[in-house]
Amino acid sequence: MVLFTFCCFKSKSYYLAYHYFSFSMKRLKAVWELMRLEHGVMLFVAVFVGAVVGYGGLPSDLVKLFLAFLTALFLEAATFSLNDYFDIEIDRRNNRVDRPLVRGDVQPRTAVVVFVLLFPLGIVSAFFVNLQCFVIALMTGLFAVAYDVWLKRVKQVGNLYIAYTMAVPFVFGAVAVSPNIPLIILILASIAFLAGWGREIMKDVMDVLGDQEQGVKSLPMYIGKRNAYRIVAFFYLAATTLSFFPYFLLNGTVYHRNIVYLTLILLTDILFFVIAYDLIVKSNPPVKRYRKLTLVAMVFGLLAFLGGAFFQG
Repeated sequence: MVLFTFCCFKSKSYYLAYHYFSFSMKRLKAVWELMRLEHGVMLFVAVFVGAVVGYGGLPSDLVKLFLAFLTALFLEAATFSLNDYFDIEIDRRNNRVDRPLVRGDVQPRTAVVVFVLLFPLGIVSAFFVNLQCFVIALMTGLFAVAYDVWLKRVKQVGNLYIAYTMAVPFVFGAVAVSPNIPLIILILASIAFLAGWGREIMKDVMDVLGDQEQGVKSLPMYIGKRNAYRIVAFFYLAATTLSFFPYFLLNGTVYHRNIVYLTLILLTDILFFVIAYDLIVKSNPPVKRYRKLTLVAMVFGLLAFLGGAFFQG
């Protein structure tokens, strides 16, 4: 009898431990999704690429580089959390089950707590890098809050802001380790800006129904989906054109005639070209899938600039 009771207690303990572990992992996954930490990985690469190119090699002050990365990571996580908090109703209307607040995996107050904790940490981290980084972080952070609270309702301005946030990490990384911003960094930032702007217009196409219910006027509502697709295609093609400048025109840089860079950037350009072509010729392209594919293309682009900085082909 005692043995039976002990076995039952042990089985129940294992059962409770398993479910507690499963609940904890689900909660951690939801918090990860809330903060979009996969974007944090890309931010790390972007800041690192900006620092390497701006410094002309691996920076000697790795502490500053680490603080610059923490700044980007904390601000990204904080502002994405705040964004989901203010977007919860429109995300429900758009059936955004990829958002943890919509699924109910985390509570709205969790998003607020994440913002309150991480936003100040991001600004403080930038302060310990240098004054330029502090100013960039403070301005970007305040713009991010304005976007989350009301600027996103002015869709065209909001889209420009999102595109800016995809370009500024490269400049931020360069400024963290160097007083000068090389031309290659401006080209890279411009490519990221154009690609980011195009991705946001694609998102507007996906969110037309929810935006209409919220009384928000996005670009596709003004010019129609087909014309919006054409503008996106133009941005992607402009970005691919800029990507060839370092290889063919920037004499005296590590990217000039660099086969490693060219090989990787071609993977990016092919993806963007295929997407741009389909957006132009297809009446109803799979926008959601293509938007995810642009993220893959941008990863290859980051690897191209990173690989080109370290390897000569």
